[in-house]
Amino acid sequence: MRTYIAFISLLCLVLSCKEKPSTTVTETNDTPILNGKIIDLSHDFSNETIYWVTAEEFELDVVANGPTDAGFYYSANNFSGAEHGGTHIDAPIHFAENHQSVNEIPLEKLIGNAIKVDVSENALKDRDYLISVEDLKNWERLQHMQIPDGSIVLLETGYSKFYPDKLAYLGTDQRGPEAVKLLHFPGLSPDAAQWLVDERNINAIGLDTPSIDYGQSTEFKSHVILLGKNIPAFENLTNLDQLPYKDFTVIALPMKIKDGSGGPLRIVAIINESSNP
Repeated sequence: MRTYIAFISLLCLVLSCKEKPSTTVTETNDTPILNGKIIDLSHDFSNETIYWVTAEEFELDVVANGPTDAGFYYSANNFSGAEHGGTHIDAPIHFAENHQSVNEIPLEKLIGNAIKVDVSENALKDRDYLISVEDLKNWERLQHMQIPDGSIVLLETGYSKFYPDKLAYLGTDQRGPEAVKLLHFPGLSPDAAQWLVDERNINAIGLDTPSIDYGQSTEFKSHVILLGKNIPAFENLTNLDQLPYKDFTVIALPMKIKDGSGGPLRIVAIINESSNP
């Protein structure tokens, strides 16, 4: 009997020890990163998704959609499309040889504190607007701080409101190599890209247009500068108008394509409850 009682006591002790980590894990996982309003910065993928004018567009092939012979409902699809289309990521290897592919980008580059630079007032007046060093410095003056080290920098041009109207968003609704010269939308100037690399220390950058370089770019210098320093770019974002200028977190997780130069991206922002525009 004493052996049985000792066994029961030991079992109760083990069970009580197992319960405590469960409570501790719950408390640990309730981190401040999820305390706030979540804003989806991603466009849907569909037959309306905007791709580069020379890239393969998104296609959804319905494999099954309905009741089965066994009596349960079943839905499944195949999909295809280029890496660079819709809300997506440009991995460094996209414009920098032997640099990080999508699966090699450290998560620390894709998750973290973020800021927003709003240039929409000027960009909506000029389809070829180049976001300048002065725009970035103006953010710093207004916020009374430098762009913090390790920031994810989001650039709001206001162009996401035109999506998915290709003519309004891209500047053309034509496709193919000849359509490239017809592209007109804002982007980051190479001077500003170089300034961010030389004078600041950012983890990633994104904007609400099809490319970090403006539509009329032929040398894609901003891509080369940023990706050459392993700074990934997020393109075709949306809902940036719902973000404050600072004090929010971004989680940007792309499809993990081995050796991929880019890929579809689900990106969200979490606004701290105390944040002010």
